[in-house]
Amino acid sequence: MMNLAKRVILQTINDKRSVMMILVAPLLILTLVYFLLGDSKYVPTVGLDKNTMPAPLVAALKAQDLKVVEVSSNKARHAKQYLKGHQDVDAIFTISESSGMNITMYEPSSKGSKAVAEIQKAMSTLNPSAKMKMSYVYGSQGESTFDSLGYVFLGLFSFFLVFIISGMALVRERSGGTLERLLMTPIKRGEVILGYTIGYGVFAIIQAILIVLYSFSVLNLSSVGNISWIFVAMVLLAVTAVSFGAMISVFASSELQVVQMIPFTLIPQVFFSGLIPLDLIPYHLGNLCYLMPVYYGVTAIKGVMVYGEGFLQIWPYLLGLIAYSLLLYLLNTQALKKFRKL
Repeated sequence: MMNLAKRVILQTINDKRSVMMILVAPLLILTLVYFLLGDSKYVPTVGLDKNTMPAPLVAALKAQDLKVVEVSSNKARHAKQYLKGHQDVDAIFTISESSGMNITMYEPSSKGSKAVAEIQKAMSTLNPSAKMKMSYVYGSQGESTFDSLGYVFLGLFSFFLVFIISGMALVRERSGGTLERLLMTPIKRGEVILGYTIGYGVFAIIQAILIVLYSFSVLNLSSVGNISWIFVAMVLLAVTAVSFGAMISVFASSELQVVQMIPFTLIPQVFFSGLIPLDLIPYHLGNLCYLMPVYYGVTAIKGVMVYGEGFLQIWPYLLGLIAYSLLLYLLNTQALKKFRKL
């Protein structure tokens, strides 16, 4: 028994990836979570018409952790239209005799929630029993977490599953000798990568279509925009995931090593998928989103589902996915040089 335990320990120590997975990966992930979910020191911006507000309330709002901006009476009455063009304002706070106190936000988010919390603090010093109505330009207060974050789940699940399947399958092809035998033929390296991408890409496309149809027809996920653009974004994201899995498989000698790379390749992308507003991430780490393929796919899906956008609005993100796929194709082609010099 002790000899067996000793052999397992020595094998693990000799496997650098396993040591990194056990000792280093948790520390790196916790550090990333600390930076991303720590105190962002974000100060929400609230717009209000001071002429319609009691002076004590205006003073109480300014005493909170808020940035108060003056909004004209006409713009305050059309708060939703104003917020569409001023997304730097997190909430519009209005008071009227007919509708009472109202807080209008662009969409359900942690930024809006922080603005509401500060407004409620100010009101509690004057009238603790005061009630406020909340509304959104996009979304509604009563929607479930799945409805409000459905676009994130669509992108993440598709990318994650396709990445795992393609990465492991390509490692299996290499460990079984299929790739080496294939490279002994006159086929070019670029054709090998393209063939694998097309082959696994077909199943990735089928999976993307199935996920979208099931989510909208069975789970009643709703979309403001044309669902066909969601299909396009999901397909491009799935193809990118195949190329991403192929690249990772080059550096893995077994299926276990593909799994071991998940903390370094997939987990960081979760934090830049839309679960956390990028401008809440401290130290300008939100700019790392441009290195994450999931960001482009999820942002395009959100634009269609939540904002009702079309091709003219989401094309930069679709182009980002295409560029990412082309870049990975070139990298994968170069990586095959380690198996054949031709």
